Amino acid sequence: MFEEYLLQRLGPHAVITMPAEIDLTNADQVCQALLAAVSPGVAVLVIDMSRTTFCDSAGVHAVISAYRHAATTGTQLRLVATTVLRIFTIIGADEVIPLYPTLDEALADAAPAPAASGDPGDGRR
Repeated sequence: MFEEYLLQRLGPHAVITMPAEIDLTNADQVCQALLAAVSPGVAVLVIDMSRTTFCDSAGVHAVISAYRHAATTGTQLRLVATTVLRIFTIIGADEVIPLYPTLDEALADAAPAPAASGDPGDGRR
């Protein structure tokens, strides 16, 4: 695992804080950390990218992989993004992954959103 992330358990919620930059050099490690965070007892996984200032396609792929894995386990995925928000809205991830401007808002949203039928990155819009 890499040193630039922090995983916190808050009851049935888990928050994983992402590094400042996610690109080809660390995306595999980010993906491994995200997949490992989807574990038994985690009802909601919040990916905190609030301090992430750069995310290339490899980083986006890591988040999409986590979304797909979470969907198979019944874990709801939530994404906190500010600077890198645009890339996730461009690909349509905002249609299936709830996006939040702050970590507090992501954690305060107690009601899990209904499972979405689409899959970001699958080319369907």
